[in-house]
Amino acid sequence: MAFTAKDVAKLREQTGAGMMDCKKALTATDGDMEKAAEFLREQGVNIAAKKASRIASEGIVAAYVSADGKIGALAEVNCESDFVAKSEPFLELGAAVARRVAETNPQDVETLLASCVNGATVTDLVNNATAKIGEKLSVRRFVRFALNGNGKQEYYLHMGGKIGVLLETETEKDLSGNAEFNTMCHDIAMHIAATAPRYVYPDEVPAEETDREKEILTAQALNEGKKPELVERVIAGRIKKFYKEICLTEQEFVKNPDLTVGQLVADFGKKAGCAVKIVRFASFVMGEGLEKKVDNLAEEVAKIQNK
Repeated sequence: MAFTAKDVAKLREQTGAGMMDCKKALTATDGDMEKAAEFLREQGVNIAAKKASRIASEGIVAAYVSADGKIGALAEVNCESDFVAKSEPFLELGAAVARRVAETNPQDVETLLASCVNGATVTDLVNNATAKIGEKLSVRRFVRFALNGNGKQEYYLHMGGKIGVLLETETEKDLSGNAEFNTMCHDIAMHIAATAPRYVYPDEVPAEETDREKEILTAQALNEGKKPELVERVIAGRIKKFYKEICLTEQEFVKNPDLTVGQLVADFGKKAGCAVKIVRFASFVMGEGLEKKVDNLAEEVAKIQNK
C-alpha cells in the first residue's frame, strides 16, 4: 500500500511522533496506518505521544559555540516542571540540541528534529530523554549565527538558562586570542540579557515604528502645552531617548554608565588598532508566550474525593 505526505502528517498528528519516525513506520508497514502506529509503539516512539496533552512550559535556553568561535546557536527546549529543567539529563538534552543546530544548520524545527548524526535524530534524543525523565519534552525554537571572516560568536545564559543571548561581532583582524576582546563580548551579551534591546543600531528601527513614536511624542508635547514651533525640537530629543531604550549601541553600558555600548566598542577598536562591529544578536526568554499550567486546588481535591 502506498502512502502520501498527508498520511505521514496524519500519523504524526495521531501519535505525536516525529515526521521521520512516522515515515519509517509507514514504510515498514506498507502504508497501513494502524500497523504503523503499532510499529511506533513497539519502537517506543509513542512514549512522548502519551504525554502530548500536557503543557511543557518550563525548560531552558541552551547555547553552543564552535571551537573556532565562528558558529553559534541558541535553542529553547521545554519540559513540564522547573525541577526537571534543572536536572542533568535535561540539561544534557538542551546542550545536545543547541550543538545539533550549530552543526547541521536546519531550516526549521521540523528539519532539526529530523536531522541525523551517528544514526540518531533529534527526535530520538528527545524521545530517549522523555523515557528517562518521564515528562513531556519539546524543542520550541532556535537561532544560528555563522561568520565567514574574523570575529566572534559569544553567548550568555542567565539564571541557568532562563534567558539566553547570542551575540555576533565582526573584526578586521583576528582577535580570538585577545582576552580584553573576549571579555568585552561576554559583557555586552550580559548587558543584552539585562536591558533587552530590540535592535543593534537606530537605522535598523523600522520607519513606521519611528513615525508612530513621533506621533505619540507630538501629542504628548502638545498636551504638555509646548508651543507648536518648539514641538519638533522637543521630539528630536525624545526620539534620541527612545533609541537609547531600544537600540543596543545607544544604551548606557551596564558596567559603566558613563559609556554607551557603541562607545565601548569604538574605544576598544581604537585600542586594538582595527575596526570592531556588533553585527547582530538574538535573545530568548524561556517560556515567553507559552501557556502556563495552572493547578486548580479545588479540582485536585475533588478528584481525590471521587477516587
